[in-house]
Amino acid sequence: MRRVGEGLPCSITMAAEERMMGYRVLDRENYPRKQHFEYFNGMANPYVGVTVRVDVTEWVAAVKEKGLPFFLSFCYCVSRAANRVPEFRQRIAGGQILEYDNCRTSHTVALEDGTYCYCTLDASLPFEEYLPYAERAQEAARKKRSIEEEAGDSREFFFLSTVPWLSYTALVQPTPSPADSNPRITWGRFEEQGGRLLMPVSVLCHHALVDGLHIAWFYDCLNEELKVQPGKNTDEKQACVSGENQVE
Repeated sequence: MRRVGEGLPCSITMAAEERMMGYRVLDRENYPRKQHFEYFNGMANPYVGVTVRVDVTEWVAAVKEKGLPFFLSFCYCVSRAANRVPEFRQRIAGGQILEYDNCRTSHTVALEDGTYCYCTLDASLPFEEYLPYAERAQEAARKKRSIEEEAGDSREFFFLSTVPWLSYTALVQPTPSPADSNPRITWGRFEEQGGRLLMPVSVLCHHALVDGLHIAWFYDCLNEELKVQPGKNTDEKQACVSGENQVE
């Protein structure tokens, strides 16, 4: 049996794959960060990351008042914030730079024996549809009990996890060799400081694609998402503004 696309010109099969997978291939020759990409992509450890204590005071109060699940509600905000920064949706594949239209999340789900499994979610849904869908997906993941990624394209994923037992100030993430280019976002336990609830949120990205400015945009977007009353959506791919800088 002939595989799909076999015998067709490479440009045609690539275009068809782009449409099916929901991404576009960026022109490396005209890529604004071409020199930075080539410089960092050749490093043994090409990652850049920070931990920021995010103010979640009003958001936590709203989540508690409405009886919403904390993790899934925050997972939704994180996913939508990350998707609003184009550089967070970019991936490296075979020397090419892909930019996805929308990236799903793959997060850890705790199991009763102290281990965990992985669950994949799509936060492009409205919040009121996302929660029941996410709870069903988590229950299915618990039954499957697997840390194998689902079949298909895992390049698009944001890798999410939580350390709810600790309010930490720094976090070291395990990464594969050779390096992948999936952003990793982790958060810990919030604690009160000066009358405010602060929660550590860590980000790790491939430096060939993402600079500190783009990470700052992510935190700006996250702060905006947290200001939205839980249950209401911000505009799809709404730009984040940081001073005079704006995500196009």
